[in-house]
Amino acid sequence: MTKRWQSERKKDHYYKKAKNDEYRSRAAYKLLQINNKFNIIKKNDIIIDLGANPGGWSQVAAQLVEETGRVIALDIKPIKEIKGVAFIRGDALQQKTQEEIEGLLDGKKANAIISDMSPNISGNYSLDHAKSIELAEVVLKYADLFLKRGGNIVVKVFDGDMSQDLFNKIKIKFKLSKRHAPKASRKASSEIYMIGKGFKA
Repeated sequence: MTKRWQSERKKDHYYKKAKNDEYRSRAAYKLLQINNKFNIIKKNDIIIDLGANPGGWSQVAAQLVEETGRVIALDIKPIKEIKGVAFIRGDALQQKTQEEIEGLLDGKKANAIISDMSPNISGNYSLDHAKSIELAEVVLKYADLFLKRGGNIVVKVFDGDMSQDLFNKIKIKFKLSKRHAPKASRKASSEIYMIGKGFKA
């Protein structure tokens, strides 16, 4: 992180707002804005948050499902405890991790799977784009494993030449599919959120 980047971040509206609102990251507002527009997460829902570190999306999800819902957060990195969130530290593709999620679901299916995952940035955009698509494919795999019929997904990718293929897969699996850039995304960012509603299962 450069000194210039750190300086710009401190001036950022959503960065300051996250500090004031006690969210763990400015990304919390992306999910809030997406949910306001697409109604992905509702009270009583069961949510799986993939790549949850540092926990901003899990915080929002826990607020939206309220005490009657559940949030299962997953990441290879640890996160500090969040009220109403069950955290699993592990690799999403490992069977052991998937079995842990299955145990927490206790015979039920998730209402939504959300992911703000980002690959480690290499500086090579084509490579970073391809890695972001790989991560998004994990979300689709989890939908097949754990998402209930009629459920929803939100997944972030860095936009590029592989994005349309991924979006086509979402269109096949879901009744409604949208590409969306929330206001909280930085203007210079290439990130795009793909929304799937009404999982066909």
